[in-house]
Parts: sequence; C-alpha cells; structure tokens
Amino acid sequence: MKRGSRVSYLEELKKILSPERVSTNEVILDQHSKDESYHRPSLPDAVVFPISAEEVSKVMNIAEKFKIPIVPFGLGTSLEGHVIPYNGGITVDFSLMDTIIEVFPTDFLVKVQPGVTRSKLNQELKKHGLFFSVDPGADATLGGMAATNASGTTSVRYGIMRDQVRDMEVVLADGTIMHTGNLAAKSSSGYNLNGLFVGSEGTLGCFTELTLRVYGIPELIVAGRASFETVGQAVDAVVSILSAGIQVARIELVDQQSIAQVNVYSGTDYLEVPTLFLEFHGNEAGLMQDMEFAKEILADNKCSEFKFEKDSQSRNQLWEARHNLAYAVMRAHPGKKMMVTDVCLPISELANGIESAKEAMARYELPGGIVGHVGDGNYHALLMLDVNDEEEMKRAESFNSHIVEFALSKGGTCTGEHGVGIGKMKYQSLEHGNSLHIMKALKKTLDPHNILNPGKIFNMN
Repeated sequence: MKRGSRVSYLEELKKILSPERVSTNEVILDQHSKDESYHRPSLPDAVVFPISAEEVSKVMNIAEKFKIPIVPFGLGTSLEGHVIPYNGGITVDFSLMDTIIEVFPTDFLVKVQPGVTRSKLNQELKKHGLFFSVDPGADATLGGMAATNASGTTSVRYGIMRDQVRDMEVVLADGTIMHTGNLAAKSSSGYNLNGLFVGSEGTLGCFTELTLRVYGIPELIVAGRASFETVGQAVDAVVSILSAGIQVARIELVDQQSIAQVNVYSGTDYLEVPTLFLEFHGNEAGLMQDMEFAKEILADNKCSEFKFEKDSQSRNQLWEARHNLAYAVMRAHPGKKMMVTDVCLPISELANGIESAKEAMARYELPGGIVGHVGDGNYHALLMLDVNDEEEMKRAESFNSHIVEFALSKGGTCTGEHGVGIGKMKYQSLEHGNSLHIMKALKKTLDPHNILNPGKIFNMN
C-alpha cells in the first residue's frame, strides 16, 4: 500500500484536531500496537482522539486523500489482532467519545457514543431499572463490541450484540456520515445494514454512535453451580434444560482443569470436576418453579452436586470466578501468552466437539483448559504458550486448525464471538465458500482504496 507523506498528513490532522489530540508519542503508539491476543504487535504511525462524528469524517477525508490506513480502537480488549495496525497508518482512538447521549426508558433503548464501556452504561441504566445484556467478560467499549459482534455469558437468553443494535451512525471511507437503522422495533424497508456493519471489525466504517436495546432488571436473579463426572453429562443437561423451556439466562461450562485454576486464583473450594454455572432471571413465583424443574433435570443427567446462590454476594462471587478464569490460567503460567480459541457448533454436536478438543490438547501436549457458553454451542480452549517457541506455536496452530475444521464439518463456525481479525482469516474461504466473493465486493464498493483496517477478516489481493 502506497502511503502519502507522513509529515503532510500529520500537519493536516493537527489542523482539524487540536495538536494534543494527534499523537506520535512512542508510549502512545506502543499502547495502540497490540490487543490482548498473542499476535505480534505493530506500531501505528499516529494516534488521533476525535470527539465527534464530524471530526472522524475529516480524518477519513485526509486518510483517503493520502491513502493512509485507518484502524479504529476502543480499549484493545480484542483477542484476534483486530486493532493491530500491521500497515501502519492512523489509529483512531474513541476513548474521548464516551458520552451516554440519551436513555429512552419506555422504548427500552439507549443512545451512546462508541467509547462508552459496558460497565459505565449499566451503572447509568440502573437508575432507570434497566440493564444492557451483552456480557463478554471484559469491560469492553460498546463500539468495539459491535465491531466484533461480541456476545458472552448471557447470549443464551438475550442474544448477541447484533440482536441489540437498533441503529448506528457510521463514517464511511470517503467521510460520508450515515445511519444504518432507526428507533422502530422492526422494519421491512431495504437491506439490513445493521447486520452488515455489526461484526465488520472496522473494515467498512467507523462507528460514532449506537442505539442499543436494553432490558428491565429482573425481579429475582438466582445463580447455581452443578457438578458432573463428565463433560458429556454436563452438555446433555444443558440440552435438556433448554428443551424444557426454562428461562435460564446463563449456562457456562468449566472443565475440570479450569475449575482447579479457579479454586487457586479465587480461593473457592468447588469440586474439581466438569461444572455448569447457571443463572435464572424472572419473577419469584415463576423462578421457583423453574429452579425446581431444573434440579430434577440435572439429577436425571447424573449431576453429582447442585447448589443455588440466592444472595447477591455469593452470586457475584460465582460469576467473578468465571470471568476471572482467563487471569487465573495466566497467573499459573507466568511469562506465557494466552491463545483463546472460539469455535461454535450446533448444540447437538457440542459434546463431541469438546471431547475432540480435549483429546487434541492431550495429543499436542498443550497446557490449558476448556470453558464455554454452552447454551448457544460456543466453547473456548484457553492455551498458554511460549510465543518464542516455534515448535510449540506450530502445535498450537495445528490444534486450532483441528477444532475449527471439526466445527466447520458439523455446520459450525470458526468464531462464535471473538471475530476474525487476523487469527481466523485462513478459515474464511473454507467457511464461506463463494459468499466470500460477495463480502469482498461489498468491501471494495464501500472502501475502494482499502484504507479501513486493511488485512483484517480477509485479504483484498
């Protein structure tokens, strides 16, 4: 990719933004050279901090003029190298665009800027008796969550990020500012642009405003922990609970190795066997019935221990233990980097997929564990790797290829929620076939000079 004069475009950037919001400081560049993945860092040429869609539009105009890559950046919590600027260029940091613009309580909607974090939004929504449902674990920005179509522990009940987006303001490669939807609950008018832009990972435009669906805080929330002798028994219990129509909000699987790490890191004393973490939302009368029914189903599926956590302190401890699992595994392997795989299968194939993954981990002699949002068929292998050990990295890549190919052979996907970035690019043709040509044609139409996060999702060569 040919680039314009760095000095020339930096001077133009400083004219449209205040000079302190255009940085070439080495520390700032380094902070924007990586995400939380194991992928190799790469420095941008400059980092800009816009405060409005109009400023982003002007930045886009300069980038298009000089054919400079643009990489949107939230908090850098992505896991597949999405925000790493391998072609240099301008990283657009949205941290200053963090305003909650308006809450629409009776419409169950909220309008925010992309730099608002999930925790900040929920703190504000609580005043209205509302909450935002998507919970990927990390306190990511909402713009980044939309860019990767994030989901997480609550997706089994409330859906993924794409299900929550009602409208987005997007700045295109040529500086055009557009909207993808409206405030209506449904529409049959035109193409579904929300669906196109959510999950586009900054390759089609920069998000400058999001209108999101929110929910009423349930009258009662109860968490539970169910232990099993085998992963297969745990997955069978999940299928039975879902088939029964029980209003379960979260169903998380944590394997034996991971439970051991949880106990060490969080100071818990959970049985070190395959375990389901569950959460039920509803009113008191209905929830009591659901919980009793769930207990019967779990017993039928050979659950060896089941404990409810009704008070908020115990419930929070349980979910903090689950969310801190990645940090628990990292602490147990100092000096190594984490590879988090992310396949998703039809639930009918989930147990086979996890068993195949466990066998492959042993075969390739890789340390780690398996966790999953098993209510929607998504699981992760957490691998701790020495990125300087070429042989170990090759084994890890072979393992990842094994589980992805298994998932694709069963009608699944290479990524259930983390996105493609650079880590899953190699599987796009295998997963999408001829439809990949359509995706590239859309990219070419909206970004003819390939300046928007180039080299992510797929190559345009």
